[in-house]
Amino acid sequence: MINTVHVGIGPLGQKIVRYAVERGCFNIVGAVDTDPDKAGKDLGELCGIDPLGVTVCDNPGEATAGKPVEAALLTTVSSIVSLESQVRELAEAKLNIVSTCEELSYPWSTNPEVAGRIDEICRANGIVCLGTGVNPGYLMDFLPTVLTGLCQNVEKVEVWRVQDASVRRIPFQQKIGAGLTLEEFEARKNDGSLRHVGLPESVSFVADRLGWKLDRNEETLEPVIAETQIDSGYKPISKGMARGVHQVGRGYVGDREVITLNFRAAVGEPESYDQVHIDGEPAIKSRIAGGVNGDIATCAITLNAVRSVLQATPGLKTMGDVPPIAFFTETAVR
Repeated sequence: MINTVHVGIGPLGQKIVRYAVERGCFNIVGAVDTDPDKAGKDLGELCGIDPLGVTVCDNPGEATAGKPVEAALLTTVSSIVSLESQVRELAEAKLNIVSTCEELSYPWSTNPEVAGRIDEICRANGIVCLGTGVNPGYLMDFLPTVLTGLCQNVEKVEVWRVQDASVRRIPFQQKIGAGLTLEEFEARKNDGSLRHVGLPESVSFVADRLGWKLDRNEETLEPVIAETQIDSGYKPISKGMARGVHQVGRGYVGDREVITLNFRAAVGEPESYDQVHIDGEPAIKSRIAGGVNGDIATCAITLNAVRSVLQATPGLKTMGDVPPIAFFTETAVR
């Protein structure tokens, strides 16, 4: 059993707790959330399962006091700047960290100063910090680089992640702008509150693993517009409104586009799939029909990463730095 503390008990954090209990590999010894409506409650009851005898606290010190904890599962924010103080507090408590913060997945190009400080505090306290998830963290960055391991030469990497957002959580549908007018979509695009976070980090990860020095790392974002009335999402979407987002990350060496990452998530999308195309020798095209369920996969990879983090050397790590991550049961914990 791996002793864990769960920090951030929102919808994603709650699902991770439920998965951890189901797996039987994890012993949850503490939980943290600053929401006053959650603090003081039993973690199990808050997550919709039987009581766990673990009280949600409003700070890590209280949650872990006198308890042997090996890893913290940190599911709070998407911004590495906002995450830095949380990582520092957990690192100083000597807790290894697996975080779902998208900007933490590969921050060395996008936020190098913050990344350097996090790496330093982790090394100083002898702990590992990993940012991961289904995307960024796996499907659009780590997986394509693994597939290039079969190639003698690679000219370009292109990835498509296409999702019918109708089956995703309401916060996800809202995050991609489903149900907004085009004016509302544009306003939220401009203020930065509407976007899939992590594409620049994924582009940088792929480039780093393949040894490509990028001259440009660009990102575009446009609405996917409803051509008819759509009622399969969390709210009706009229013709002409946004039903989702199409976001593209591009990496260039000189004027040559060597990395193209297409993220398209929209309510009413006719087909979901994840596809990687390696233009190389040999050329490789890998397609996951039906796509990967993002909520399930993010929770699963967060838990599956714990074992690899415990085997890694101290510092801020990416998915390319830790031992290979795989599903494991109680008999394979060590």
